[in-house]
Amino acid sequence: MKISALQDRIRALLDKLPRRPRFSLPGWLRFKLPSWLRFKLPGWLRFKLPGGTWRTVVVALAVYLLLATVAGLYWSITPAPSDMPRDSRGYLVQNGAGPVTGSATTAALMAVVETLLEKPGGYIRNDRLPPGLWLDNMPNWEYGALIQSRDLARAMREAYSRSQSQSTEDPDLAMAEPLLNFNANSWLIPSSEGEYRDALRHLDNYLERLTDGDEQNAQFYSRADNLAYWLVTVETRLGSLSQRLSASVGQRRLNTDLAGDAEASQATPAPGENMVETPMLELDDVFYEARGASWALIHFLKAAQLDFAEVLEKKNALVSLRQIVRELEATQHKVYSPIILNGSGFGLLANHSLVMASYISRANAAIIDLRGLLSDG
Repeated sequence: MKISALQDRIRALLDKLPRRPRFSLPGWLRFKLPSWLRFKLPGWLRFKLPGGTWRTVVVALAVYLLLATVAGLYWSITPAPSDMPRDSRGYLVQNGAGPVTGSATTAALMAVVETLLEKPGGYIRNDRLPPGLWLDNMPNWEYGALIQSRDLARAMREAYSRSQSQSTEDPDLAMAEPLLNFNANSWLIPSSEGEYRDALRHLDNYLERLTDGDEQNAQFYSRADNLAYWLVTVETRLGSLSQRLSASVGQRRLNTDLAGDAEASQATPAPGENMVETPMLELDDVFYEARGASWALIHFLKAAQLDFAEVLEKKNALVSLRQIVRELEATQHKVYSPIILNGSGFGLLANHSLVMASYISRANAAIIDLRGLLSDG
């Protein structure tokens, strides 16, 4: 009885407490969905999962997202300049041959392409599923390295392997170069990886014939004009990257497209001054593309030191090439910030794009000087 009386007293006290006022929307805020927006799922789409099954689905999805995030962070670690599956000696040992002129350049190209395919996560740029689908920095890094690989493959096909303009091109290089220029975003039928692996096989065939003393149909001509031919392409690539990186803070630039030629003309008129600025969402894309291009160039230029050693020493240009490599190695320093900062020039925050542009501009200027030494030295 005492417990019952206590319960009644508690209820009486609760009834005396002020009740929370009810709130209702005013009439002008009440609305009803129109009939054309109201729909009902068909019977074959209506299903009900037991409570335990829903819990299993949610837990499995959470675990998948966690693992995908961890894998994405691991895949986003860019290879260091020394992170190569094999160097030129590794490929030569595989073919059972010693180093010859051109073997270092060919092996460097093969090693860079193999790194794109065999690094953690493999080739990510064409991924259509997480975590590769979510990644942004690594696909642009891959693209920068791929562009440099394409340029070197073209130089090998058109210049390095031919003694003169009327000579026949090497059949394996003629196949490898277009395969490397295949669409970088193709997922299936055929996939980008499949085409690049075919290019690797043709490069390996070329290297095998190049190092085989019994074969006379594969050549590599170490001449100053051949090296200069490739450096012209490198110069234009680095110049473009430097301009895109420098545009991170926005700048009004004068139109110098026709400077130096009083009689020059262009297809359509252009303003004498325009605003150049890299979009905010593309800043990290350009940064990592430049980082990937510099990474590949480091290996290609080191290989050129070996294959064009006599030419460079004769022109007294070996130290110039080494300085270019040193400038590009500075672009591979570790980025401690979790994001690519875009401070306003001399502002409080750092501007990673301008720092990268500084190194690349200096390397580009050194390449221009090197080409002058090769032609006039």
